[in-house]
Amino acid sequence: MSPTSPALRYAVLGLVVLAALVALGSWLIRTRRVSPFGVLGRALRAITDPIVKPVERRLVRMGGNPVHAGGWLLVITAVAGIVFLSLAGWFVATFQTVHAAASGGPRATVALIIDLAYRVLFAALLVRVIAAWFGMFRYSRWVRPAYILTDWIVEPMRRIVPLVGAFDLSPLVAMIVLSLVRQILLSSLRPG
Repeated sequence: MSPTSPALRYAVLGLVVLAALVALGSWLIRTRRVSPFGVLGRALRAITDPIVKPVERRLVRMGGNPVHAGGWLLVITAVAGIVFLSLAGWFVATFQTVHAAASGGPRATVALIIDLAYRVLFAALLVRVIAAWFGMFRYSRWVRPAYILTDWIVEPMRRIVPLVGAFDLSPLVAMIVLSLVRQILLSSLRPG
């Protein structure tokens, strides 16, 4: 069962549908399917321009085509909605897990801390790997925290694991080692 409420999912879906309608209205005006100077055209422009114009400006600054602003508005709204729902679901599930661990005693609390530390380190390793694909390395301000969190495990692995062509497998090996350490620690906490 998903921890996010159906009302929240419907709200995000409504925003995506609204973005699609705004993109459609902008497209109708831009392609002259509706006269921009008629009553309907002026009404559509009054509704869509405040929403689409900032996206157009950003596209032009990035070297894109402003004609595609409606499509980008729809994509950005959908992706932001998915990210929002994922974060909300993660927050609710984490809160429920923390509550269960607090009710479960000291072993459950230590197991929760180990699991949360593993998840944070695993996410930082993923950010590090994906950022490297896009040419963002250690000194990029957005990626620097991931490097700070994971250098202690990746750098020793880098000395041991050789490069395979141009591929650095040390973050992958670090993920495997972290998973094994997590399993060992969690199994030692189980009563037995």
